[in-house]
Amino acid sequence: MSSPVLEKNPTFWFYGSASIAYGIKNNAFSYLLLIYANQVLGLPGYLASLALAIAMIWDAVSDLLLGHWSDKTSSVLGRRHPFMYASFFVLPLTFYALFNPVIELNEDNTFFYVLALALLIRTGTTLFEVPSTALLPDLETNYDRRNKWLALRHFFGWTGGNGIHMINFMFWVGAYGVASQTGYSIYGIAGALVIAAAILISSLGTQKVAAALPRPSEPFRVLAIKSEIKQIFQSVKNKNFAALFFFGLTVGIAGGLGTALYLYNTTYFFGFSGKQISVTAIGVLISPVIAYWAAPYLGRIFGKKRAAIFAILVNVSLYPIPYILLLTGYWPELGSWTSLYIYSCFIVMEVICGIIGGVLLDSMMADVVEDSELKTQRRSEGLFYAARGFAAKAVSAGGIIGAGSIVSLVGLDGITSLGDVTNEIRMDLATLFLPIYCGLYVLGLVIVSKYRITRADHDEHLQQLSARKEKLAE
Repeated sequence: MSSPVLEKNPTFWFYGSASIAYGIKNNAFSYLLLIYANQVLGLPGYLASLALAIAMIWDAVSDLLLGHWSDKTSSVLGRRHPFMYASFFVLPLTFYALFNPVIELNEDNTFFYVLALALLIRTGTTLFEVPSTALLPDLETNYDRRNKWLALRHFFGWTGGNGIHMINFMFWVGAYGVASQTGYSIYGIAGALVIAAAILISSLGTQKVAAALPRPSEPFRVLAIKSEIKQIFQSVKNKNFAALFFFGLTVGIAGGLGTALYLYNTTYFFGFSGKQISVTAIGVLISPVIAYWAAPYLGRIFGKKRAAIFAILVNVSLYPIPYILLLTGYWPELGSWTSLYIYSCFIVMEVICGIIGGVLLDSMMADVVEDSELKTQRRSEGLFYAARGFAAKAVSAGGIIGAGSIVSLVGLDGITSLGDVTNEIRMDLATLFLPIYCGLYVLGLVIVSKYRITRADHDEHLQQLSARKEKLAE
């Protein structure tokens, strides 16, 4: 399906650019929504995190069903595109409404408003991101070139999400303050417009190729939902899938915890202003560019699993160093530009390693598709990508609840000024957060080491599937 020079294949770019929509939405939910709901809409930290956690659990369950449904959808648009087009009418509008409340909010309805919009946004994201990502195993069968497709997808996801994050903290939330509605309103409008454009351009650009792909061997049967659920469990019994799934479970908690606390840490732990945070975002724009070239190279030289484990291990080793240096008195003055530049260097390296790991893990998941097809005689790429997302999202909800609880426990509820943050609060924040975060990542690496598909295994799977199809055609 792909040209030897991928960059000359338009489908390569349309597929990769799809993740701009997910990047913007994910950036908003990971870094902004908790502090927005808490400090602008007035929800206590534990209630704000509860709303986000409920929405994430719903998202995790709906991912599985929609992923499996898209695997078995037969239409003139292809298996995936009916869902992708449906997202165009859901995700941009609800993203806008979250940051620009369309009703008058008060103590009685704010929780339910945030919850309802979070549910709708996550559903809209699932409708697009899961089917779109699941196109890859059909678009590319080569073990190493799959890394390049996913490297581009991660490049656009990080660049889109981090790009608008940078602009946001330069001109919108950074200019008006993290506790002011005005900046978030502008962010909501801009984000919704870019999300809509990304969905439409990517869907139209991949439409022709997707419509020509093989139809599913059997349809999704709503009236036989028990049978469909049985097939889901049959597919996810795959041992290689299990290694990736349980890795997602462990690091999902860490990810939810870390991203939900990001703005609290940068604003109140390190003392950075909104504009300084935007400078960090500028630096991070370098990360996906480097990772785009590094991930395929490292995967080809060392193999996907070994390269992914090494990259993530470097990431988690770097993460606590700035916190430890600050608490032990070896960090520059809080809020200083020297502090910012050093912190930004750490962040850039961490993000490079994180993207490399994410690219290779997603590529490893693509290789599970053929491994599973040999056993089940079904292609379940939508289900597998959805289930990996399910793992991360379901328990990331626990991380978000943990973040909201930490905010309340250390005394950050209601604090809107750096001068109100004591060294005791900083110490409590770090000692509650860092051991859990780093420990979960190390556990995840132990789990993913059980993954067994190599380049030779993948090539053998393709040969066996080809022989099976030839035999059926006789």
